[in-house]
Amino acid sequence: MSDTVDAPVIRSDEPGSFARSVLAERHPALIEKVRDAFPYGPGQHRALDALRDNAAEGTIAPLPPTAYDHDRWAVWGREHFGRSWFDVPFLWAESYFYRRLLEAVGYFADGPWRGVDPFRPFKQAELDTPEAEAELAALDDILRKPAGEQADALVHGSLWGNRADLGFRISSSAAAAPGADTPPLVADDSEALWSLLPVGAPATLCVVADNAGRELLPDLVLIDHVLHHGRAERVVLQVKPYPYYVSDATTEDVVDCLRRLVRAEGAASGTGGRLWAAMGDGRLTVRAHDFFRAPLPYEEMPDDLRSEFAGATLTVMKGDLNYRRLVGDRLWPPTTSFADRTAYFPGPVAALRTLKSDVVVGLDERTVAALDAHEDHWRTSGAHALIQVRR
Repeated sequence: MSDTVDAPVIRSDEPGSFARSVLAERHPALIEKVRDAFPYGPGQHRALDALRDNAAEGTIAPLPPTAYDHDRWAVWGREHFGRSWFDVPFLWAESYFYRRLLEAVGYFADGPWRGVDPFRPFKQAELDTPEAEAELAALDDILRKPAGEQADALVHGSLWGNRADLGFRISSSAAAAPGADTPPLVADDSEALWSLLPVGAPATLCVVADNAGRELLPDLVLIDHVLHHGRAERVVLQVKPYPYYVSDATTEDVVDCLRRLVRAEGAASGTGGRLWAAMGDGRLTVRAHDFFRAPLPYEEMPDDLRSEFAGATLTVMKGDLNYRRLVGDRLWPPTTSFADRTAYFPGPVAALRTLKSDVVVGLDERTVAALDAHEDHWRTSGAHALIQVRR
């Protein structure tokens, strides 16, 4: 890959841009939701209010010297402290906002609020909605189909489950249905994905999770299919080491989803039972590498994580944030090669992602022309998705 990158880094300083709307609208709304979801004390209220005001009009300050990861963020933020939140790379600003939010509620501090996920009520509520109930009930029909049809249905369920992202819903209006000239799936390498996981092969599948709740449920169902039908001997599910973006999955969220599956009726319960057993015998492993909370592209991953990915037959990156980190959070021409942008990755990699930010690569010219002609915000509306694979 060339060291010269001419696509501009995405920032939040352009009025009317998606990135600016996240910082200016979504983040203040999220602070209010978090504030109302817990009986926090006056100190936490003051800290949340200060974060809201600082992110809107202030400049970025380092973490307190007492913060356990102060030194790490001092390195990650050395070029950004003292600047406006809107003038630094969007990926970094989002990541640091969530780190400051955890600081404000006392997530890392000694005391009774230590380790209490401020987003947990929202994630748990997702698991008990009528929508989640209907999706689990639909498994009864899906799992009666031939294995090939199951595979197609379940990979699409995992793909479109990303629309349940709470952070996306906080500030997004419902997207208009795409027209006939703008298909919902703008790139589809699903055949290449399944070709890397043939039945009976001694494969290891790595799944890098994105959101918890209603998105993680279909991810787990897909993992069960892969194990149950012999498309992999082992699956490694990578999650965040602590609460990160509002919906991002942690180990605790995986357990919540497994319990939800086990207590469901019909086929979903069987899926939950098999996954529970697979964790017990090591066929399904949950990992939480510290790099998954870094404000950095995967191109800068540490050697131990690189070795983990290198040992996988296929790594599946779920969701929008992972995609931004995988290809680089820049305004690439959408026809830029996905294979070129992921050439650094140490093994075969697939992206399953609904489009909810400005970054996109790997599209053909005809598709881009149709999208540009018919929709103003196709990159960020969540109405389109892609499955991309680099062998």
